[in-house]
Parts: sequence; C-alpha cells; structure tokens
Amino acid sequence: MHDSLTLVVILLTTAVFAVVVFRRLHLPPILAYLGAGVLAGPGGFGWVGDTSGMQHLAEFGIVFLLFSLGLEFSIPRLLALRRVVFGAGPLQVLLTALPVIALLWWLAPTPAVALIGGAAFALSSTAMVIRDLIARGAVNTGYGRAATGVLLFQDLAAVILLVLLPVLADPGTGNPLTTAAATLGKAVLLFAGIYVIGKWVLPRALEETGRTRSDEVFVMTALLLALLAAWVTHALGLSMALGAFLAGMMLGESHFRHQIEADIRPFRDLLLGLFFMGVGMLVSPALFVDYWYWILIGASLLMVLKLAVVTAVLRLLGERRETALRTGVLLAQGGEFGFVLMALAVTHGLISNEQAGVLVSITVLTMAVTPALLEHSGTLTRRLLRQWEQEPDTPAVDEATAGHVLLCGYGRVGQNLMRYLHRFHHQAVAIDTDLVRIQEASQAGERILYGDATRKEILERAGIHRASLLVVTFDDARQAERILHTAHQLCPDLRVLVRTRDDAHLDELLAAGAAEVVPEVLEASLMLVAHALMMLETPFGKVLAMLRQSRRERYKLLRGYYHGESLPTADRAGNPYRLLHAVTVHGQAAAIGKRLGDLGLAGGKVEVQSLRREDRTLAHPDDDTVLLDGDILILYGPLEAVEAAEEQLLGG
Repeated sequence: MHDSLTLVVILLTTAVFAVVVFRRLHLPPILAYLGAGVLAGPGGFGWVGDTSGMQHLAEFGIVFLLFSLGLEFSIPRLLALRRVVFGAGPLQVLLTALPVIALLWWLAPTPAVALIGGAAFALSSTAMVIRDLIARGAVNTGYGRAATGVLLFQDLAAVILLVLLPVLADPGTGNPLTTAAATLGKAVLLFAGIYVIGKWVLPRALEETGRTRSDEVFVMTALLLALLAAWVTHALGLSMALGAFLAGMMLGESHFRHQIEADIRPFRDLLLGLFFMGVGMLVSPALFVDYWYWILIGASLLMVLKLAVVTAVLRLLGERRETALRTGVLLAQGGEFGFVLMALAVTHGLISNEQAGVLVSITVLTMAVTPALLEHSGTLTRRLLRQWEQEPDTPAVDEATAGHVLLCGYGRVGQNLMRYLHRFHHQAVAIDTDLVRIQEASQAGERILYGDATRKEILERAGIHRASLLVVTFDDARQAERILHTAHQLCPDLRVLVRTRDDAHLDELLAAGAAEVVPEVLEASLMLVAHALMMLETPFGKVLAMLRQSRRERYKLLRGYYHGESLPTADRAGNPYRLLHAVTVHGQAAAIGKRLGDLGLAGGKVEVQSLRREDRTLAHPDDDTVLLDGDILILYGPLEAVEAAEEQLLGG
C-alpha cells in the first residue's frame, strides 16, 4: 500500500476499534495495539508490507516513554525503598533471567535470542501493576511497597539494557566488556552533565518560557527537551532512550513536572500506540498455529518462575509470607519494556522477526491474564496460604469471657469501636487477618485473634456462643453476608450490626439477618443535616427525633439521589445502581387518569418516592392515588427499571 494517508487512516481505525473492544473486555490498551499490529502487519491482512519505516517512527514512542518514566522516577522514593530496590531487585532480575537464558540457549540457534529473551522476560509491567495499586489505594501497603521497589529496579535495569544493546549488536567494535564499560562510562558522564543542566539551567529556561503565557511555546519546549536529550545521547553513540530518561529524571524534581507530563502525554500515547502496533507486526497468526503449545508452555513456566523467584527473594529479605507471595502474584507477567528490547533487537538485527514473534506472543499471553490476577490477587494469595492461616498462636477465648462484643475486622473503624466499648466497660474480642496489626494490638493488650471471620471454627474460638453482639466493621457486603450466614447457623438469636459504604446492599443484608445496617455515606449525610439544623437554631429535641425516625425508616428519605453525567450503572460488586429520576405525566401520557396501584411499574421494581402536584408534594403516595395531567413522579430504582417505568407511564 503506497498511499500514506490511507495507511494512517486504516492504522488509526484499527487501533481505535481494537482499544474499544479490549476496554469492554477489561484488557489493557497495550494488548489492543499489539492485536491491531498483528491484523495490519505482513502476517495479518498485509496492509503494512514494509515495517522498517514505521519502526523508525515508533522509536520516538520509546523516547517519550522513557522521558515520562524519568519524570515519575523519584530519587527520594528510590532511597526510601533502597532495601527492596537494591536487595530484592537485582536478585529477582538475575534469578529470573539466568534460567530463561539457559533454557533458550539450549533451544535457540543463537546466544543473542537467549540473552534478549532472558532480559525481556525478567521485566514486569510497571504500567499495569502501578496503575492497579494506585486505583486500589494499595501503594503504601506492604505488598504495594515491595512491588514498587522491585519495579523501580526493573526500570533501571531496562534503561541499562537499552544502553548496552547497541554494544551487543556490534561485536566488531572490540572486546565487548571493554566496550560495555566505555559505554557505561559515557552514560555516567552524560548523567553528570544533564544533572548540572537540569539543576541550574533548565528550570530558569522553563521559567522564561512560562512567562510568555503561551501554551504552544511550553508544549514545544517540552518536546524540544525530550528530543534534544535523545539527540545528544544518540550523537555520543548511546541509546536515545537514555538521554530522554535522564532529562525526565532531572525535570521530575522541579515544579514543572506535572505540566510537562500533561503536555507530552498525547504525543507519547500516540507514538507508543504506533510502537506497540509495530511490535504486533512482528507476530504472525501462523506462529500460533505452528508454536501454540510452546507459547502456552512458555507463558505458564514464566509466570510460575517469576512468582516463585519474587516470593523467595522477598522472604529472604524478611518480608511476611503473605506480602511476599502477593507481590509475586502481582509481578508474574512480562512487561512493556520487554517489547521495547525485542523490537530494538530486531532493528539491530540481533534476532529475526519469527523469533521475536514467539517471544512477544509469550509476553502477550502473560499480560492478557494479568488483569484477572491483579483483581483477585488477595483471594488467590489467601487460598495458596490456607494451610498457613493457623500458624499464629491464637488460643480460644476463655470460658470466663461472656457477654462480649465480637468485632469482625480490626481496621480503623474496628479500633475506634473497641476504644469506646472499653470506655463504657464492655468486653470486646476482635478477629483480623493482618498479622502486623495483630502483633501491634496484642502487645498493646487488645484481645484479638487471627483468622477468617466467615469460618465457623474461628467464630467459635472467639466465643460466639457467649457473645452479646457481633459487629462487621469492614466495608465488604459479600463478606458480611457470609459472616451473617455462618453466625446465624451457630447462634440464630445473636444480633449482628453491619457496616456498609452506602445503601446498595441494605435490603440484602437486612434479609440475610442483620439487626441493623449502618451505611456510612447516609450516616454522614444525617450528621451533616443534624449539624446544619442545629446551626440554624432548630431545637435539639426535634433534630434528635428526626435522626431516630430516619433510622427507624431504614434511611427511606435518603435512599437514592440524582446522578449527574457520570452515572454509574453498577456498584463495585456488579449490582445495578439505584437512582432517583423525575417523570412528568402530561398531554397524551398513558398513565393519566389511572391509579398508581394499577400500573405495577416495571414489575414492582420501581418505587414512587413522592408525587408533586402543583405546589404540593405527597411523600410516598398510596396505591389509590389517581394521576392527573401535570403530575411529577419521583421514581426510585435500578436504571433499567426506571427507564422501563418512564416508558410505561408515558407510552403505556
């Protein structure tokens, strides 16, 4: 295909379609770009026959990727995690790479394939893992810090590998060790030079640029900095990516970091998309037919090896077994820098397209299963450690302990509740699965057991038969339902108090046997209402009566709200969200003149919260209410049911 514009349109169309489809499947965009490249490449539909031109353009994607990595690369964070970064990091890379190199050297026709494959497979996906940790608020957990530390060293190792790759590609330059040492020496000198420029020159230049108050000038300056650093390192015979990384790292310590990152993101994402499409073009669908069993075996062995190595290395450094194993689960996949190494190896002629295609296919397969691993890493870790759960010495509560409160979960809410129970001279026993928390609380004299509160034997060890109240203090409705089921099997008359985030599971938990459910969002709303009324000098007695009535009615007045444009269709557990929606019946609406009780809105799935008629509002109108022209009904229920009820009211 010789028409460049047609080629660009087809590539972008394929990429957009692939990203949309992969988003629906909850798979990362990287896989979408790779899939688009497979379709467009010589092994697919053949829209791109010669990939060399695209590979050169895509190299700029690597430049901007490393520049962004440098912006996010924090030296203080590196020093704070130095024990994991410089302890677990090097061991993980070596202990993963060496077995892979040995195996590939035995299977592959050239040592270069073994070295590139071992180096690429030792790296995990920084983008996928860090994004997931941030989304879950788990960056500062034990496994979050361990994963971040290992990934930081992997990123450093990737930069060093990119620097040394040209040396491996050109063995005619002399002794490889001497050449590598000279190359690293150049890199150190370059680092010193860029450090001086980045510390004293670039901030002043950016300040002058910022004074122009021109977004265009600032964007051009950001692009110039990344490309200029890449050009300098290329002129010195080093990798372009190294210069971009060093420039980004120097600017990452300045207050311009976030603005620069935002400015270059569109260019980076577009060029990286082209880069990953170029990597996908190395893969031929025929490879899966010829080597599918090797690809499956390779992906499985790689994930098991990385999980075992990361777990063993972190245990060697003294990390808890659960932290080490969960970190191993998070880092078991291949990563995007593996693609970078393979693509550059093909560009330098170190490995063939077919060899790279097999290695890329193995990495893609590991990344394809990573979203599921990240989502269920906690559950998978607990299952793998099921036999170890009884390891802590957790003696049963003695027979003398009776009438106590049993707390399931000892996080912040559980600890606050324990303090107030002690203040009012009530005994309390907590159950939790966090060993560090248990050790700290036990040393402070708290009565806390290790175990899963959904299991009968753990509740029995905590003295559930003698307890006066059980409280679920954590926000997990599904776990709470299981605890309710188990507790009522053991003690049918025991009262259970459950905490939830909102009212999404209120009815299910009450139906499961909860005596009371406390939705924290609705309680916060009630407290805000109470404070506002008292600041308006409403008598305290009336405010207290309002609070009691709201709780007696199970927060009926507070349930549901008007969503804005960002309407969520389901909660975190996948259940449909309930919302309020106003519908006006007028003109030829089918519901005019009919009784509410005769309508059966959406099969009873929708509740009429109130009815506005002229200047009056009827709260919870009864079934005998006849609808008149101009009535406004406030409906409450799941989105699809509310839409069906509106259609029924207006169209019949």
